[in-house]
Amino acid sequence: MWTYSYNLLTLNHMIKFPDEVISDAEHTSTHTLKRKSPKRFSRLLKVLGPGIVTGAADDDPSGIATYSQGGAQFGFKIPWTMLFTLPLMTAVQEACMRIGAVTGKGLAAVVRTHYSKKILYPVVLLVICANTLNIGSDIGAMAASTQLLIPGIPFALIAITFALAIILLEVFIPYRTYIRILKWLAMALFAYFITAFLIEVPWHDVLIATLIPQIQLSSSFLYLIVGIFGTTISPYLFFWQTSNVVEDEITNHRLPQRGGIPRLTKSYLKRLRIDNAIGMLFSNVTAWFIIVVGAVVLNHSGVTNINTAADAARALEPLVHTFPNAGFLAKLIFAIGVIGIGLQSIPVLAGSSAYAVAETFSWREGLFRKFKQSRNFYLVIIVGTLVGLIFNFIGFDPIKALVFTAVFNGIAAVPLIYLIARISSRSDVMGEHKSGIASKLGLWTAFVVMGVFGVALLLSFV
Repeated sequence: MWTYSYNLLTLNHMIKFPDEVISDAEHTSTHTLKRKSPKRFSRLLKVLGPGIVTGAADDDPSGIATYSQGGAQFGFKIPWTMLFTLPLMTAVQEACMRIGAVTGKGLAAVVRTHYSKKILYPVVLLVICANTLNIGSDIGAMAASTQLLIPGIPFALIAITFALAIILLEVFIPYRTYIRILKWLAMALFAYFITAFLIEVPWHDVLIATLIPQIQLSSSFLYLIVGIFGTTISPYLFFWQTSNVVEDEITNHRLPQRGGIPRLTKSYLKRLRIDNAIGMLFSNVTAWFIIVVGAVVLNHSGVTNINTAADAARALEPLVHTFPNAGFLAKLIFAIGVIGIGLQSIPVLAGSSAYAVAETFSWREGLFRKFKQSRNFYLVIIVGTLVGLIFNFIGFDPIKALVFTAVFNGIAAVPLIYLIARISSRSDVMGEHKSGIASKLGLWTAFVVMGVFGVALLLSFV
């Protein structure tokens, strides 16, 4: 999530420079002199957009809990998952990006146009269920993390306050505006990077564990593997990135608000691919460090099961062990990270559901619109957040719910990846931009691998 800092600067540049980052041939002569002076870092910032948002949103509270639990429970048997999922995640999100860029429509709208309602409705229902469960578990994690700092406040009051605050912020303040403030809270996740270099990590063992997969057929191991796949390659990201690219095209005046055929160039698609690749890389690198820190600090200390937010926060104690009240400081850093990430990722989850529903029923949509312009779209966001909140009052353990949510996403993603693979390969939908050999290989590998692990998990309970 710390990668939001890159994205926000990028969005500012996009608003100022509606032309694509890498100029079209007809603009080259005009912009060449202007763009010789900016530093490379500044140029890179201009490239980043929807992909970096998606990659950042991937490390939500559910992801933190799942990665931490994986490292704590199985130590160095887990790091390989991040190297393995990176190309698969990149392929899936690149296909979603391309679908949105080429069609100028969100994923649900494309399905509605080219498939029957018998396929459309189950797909939308599936992503709504996954997103709502994810919203609920994230709100619960934020409330539990807050109690680490202020134990006297009731869990219910904290959860309700967060839900209402998120609704008000997303409905009445542009998402890209209020995220500009919250990005600094998410920087707390960078603590995992720093911690990894303060503790005695057997880097040789970690490297081997990253390059050579270790697989067990026990139900507990398969449960975590499916959860890691599910929180890394998540259904809500599919719908979010597809629709977010459409909003990016509208922002850059490549697509009218009323819809139509986007103005595409090879350089614009190249920019989106770079953006997507960087976003997925940062997401997986962050997750890898969380796993490694969990394995060294928690697993090696005998903590193999994370039952509370306090258990998860212990992974950061080496970062502040020389300070007075190190335990509290670790909890503070952890809580700030979870709360900041939750405030950013929940709008993405709710927005993903809203895009799917609005596109299904041809409602006006988009976070760039005001509430009065897209009432139904924002009502889906409000209802989804409130229903997610309710999950916290029917007996769900807030920490275990995070991992369960990841596992649910891991199973729900399988049929959605199949659909994305089919859509992105259709000439009548994608034209000359249909999936090539590399894209198809990544998509179908993701479908098969996640499907096999999902079936294996279900069979392990029989």
